[in-house]
Amino acid sequence: MRSPTVDLDDGLRDLRRDLHRHPEPAWREFYTTARLVDKLERRPLDALHVGPEALGTDRRGVPDDAELADWAHRAVEAGARADIVDRLDGGHTGLIAVFERGEGPTIGLRVDIDALPITEAAGDDHHPAAEGFRSENEGYMHACGHDAHATVGVGVLDAVVDGDFEGTLKLFFQPSEEIIAGGEPMAESGHLDDVDRLLALHVGLDHPTGEVVAGIDGFLAVSQFRADFAGASAHAGGHPERGRNAVQAMATAIGNLYAIPRHHDGETRVNAGRVGGGTASNIVPEEAFIDGEVRGETTELMEYMDDHAERVVRSAAEMHDCEVEIERAGRAPGGESDADLAAVVADAAAEVEGVDSLLDNAKLGGSEDATYLMRHVQQRGGLAAYVGVGTDHPGGHHTPTFDVDERSIRIAVDVFTETIERLGREAV
Repeated sequence: MRSPTVDLDDGLRDLRRDLHRHPEPAWREFYTTARLVDKLERRPLDALHVGPEALGTDRRGVPDDAELADWAHRAVEAGARADIVDRLDGGHTGLIAVFERGEGPTIGLRVDIDALPITEAAGDDHHPAAEGFRSENEGYMHACGHDAHATVGVGVLDAVVDGDFEGTLKLFFQPSEEIIAGGEPMAESGHLDDVDRLLALHVGLDHPTGEVVAGIDGFLAVSQFRADFAGASAHAGGHPERGRNAVQAMATAIGNLYAIPRHHDGETRVNAGRVGGGTASNIVPEEAFIDGEVRGETTELMEYMDDHAERVVRSAAEMHDCEVEIERAGRAPGGESDADLAAVVADAAAEVEGVDSLLDNAKLGGSEDATYLMRHVQQRGGLAAYVGVGTDHPGGHHTPTFDVDERSIRIAVDVFTETIERLGREAV
């Protein structure tokens, strides 16, 4: 049985809690990136690609310059190194760390680093609040465990450096997962082109501490969109006939989105998650919007839903004599873990102290833009696996009371370190 390689008291617990205190949403991860760069610069790395060097050219969902400047300023005020923050100009957050040791395979480990727009619980029964590491960016929190993911990445690097791994390890600290926007530009950065085996991590997913899922499947392909309806205002009492009601067009679109026929080939989803419009009860509304998404069990099923959704939205606008602009937001394909690589993860996890339950596979039931990186490797003849490391958490993911059982961080570090070392030995 592999003994624990990392004592969280020796830096990792402090790192996780520091990142938890400073959550940042997609493309604003200035403090997080700078904190990781500052820490990793002290390791014997062969390369550290920061910000623009870690990403392809096309990015979706990037905030305007004023908002980016505000978050960059927050990061420096919180203690981030200004010289590193300056390298992340334009919201080019994230990084890739490369460690090389002799001949051997190139192994990638992808972890995500962004947070969610959720106000964190403040009661004494919420562990981060009670222990003094609750979010200091009010209205945002690490409600999905990405602070733990980034910490695991650093812990794995340290363990691999201290071990006998032969080959190249690439750590992908990916931004902007929560809006499904960071995986594609990181996959297109060129840094994945030589990766033979790719591992990706998620803690929790309703699996308890001590349980490991060697290869998660069942990713739903997703496409998110923003529809902005434009009509014409008028006095709702005096001359309603002069108006062109954008809210009416929006409401028609919402009803018809949910009426898109299901498909016999597999699961499909649609959701109008955020809607709004109008200015007053006595004014025919001239503007309205839908932030929505469609999903499918396969990429093809998602595209079926996406095509229907666009037709529905445009038809609803035309029906009510309005215009509509549709902007594509986050998007990710479906994906599957390779069974051969998941088998290596399972064998490794069986030797890790603290693992008391092992599943070969389980369904995600959601979407993840790690699939861009997985598919990139798989299309070039490599293997990829998305690994779940259970953690006891109150409330569930994406809730104000979410927290990570910090014992699972050590377990994850050992599972991935043992897997990476085995992959290196297999290639000898």
